[in-house]
Amino acid sequence: MPLIYLSLGSNVGDREAYLHAAIEALQHAGVRVRQQSSIYETEPVDYLDQPWFLNCVVEAETELTPQALLADLRSIESQLGSQKQFAKGPRKIDLDILLYGPETIDTPDLQVPHPRMHLRRFVLTPLAEIAPGLTHPAWSGSVAELLQSVADRSQVKRTHIDPARS
Repeated sequence: MPLIYLSLGSNVGDREAYLHAAIEALQHAGVRVRQQSSIYETEPVDYLDQPWFLNCVVEAETELTPQALLADLRSIESQLGSQKQFAKGPRKIDLDILLYGPETIDTPDLQVPHPRMHLRRFVLTPLAEIAPGLTHPAWSGSVAELLQSVADRSQVKRTHIDPARS
């Protein structure tokens, strides 16, 4: 089974409860979570006039194809009542595929590695916590190196080490 990395974010309602509910739903969708980062409170990027997010990253395994995984993630978002009123806007839960093993995927619906992950401190910080040495053929360095060189200076603060993490 390929090792996958997913990013989770929420900035509406009980943000932490939405993160936990999404992780629980992943387990029922054929995604075995192996590791979870701490939860970080992060400043909005792109569209700034919205509440701050809680973000985390999970390392997992799945037998789902990348396209089936994406469909399941969208289904989980829908089940949890998440509706994106507009791109980059507030949402109850947002689930993104960051990496699917060493694969590079470029379709109209799915790009892996996630096309902006190397530009986003709110993704790289939790990813570096659980997989600092992780590399991908499309990158020029490890996650830790990408984090050190990222131009994004938005605030990313660890809120606590999540109790669900073991």
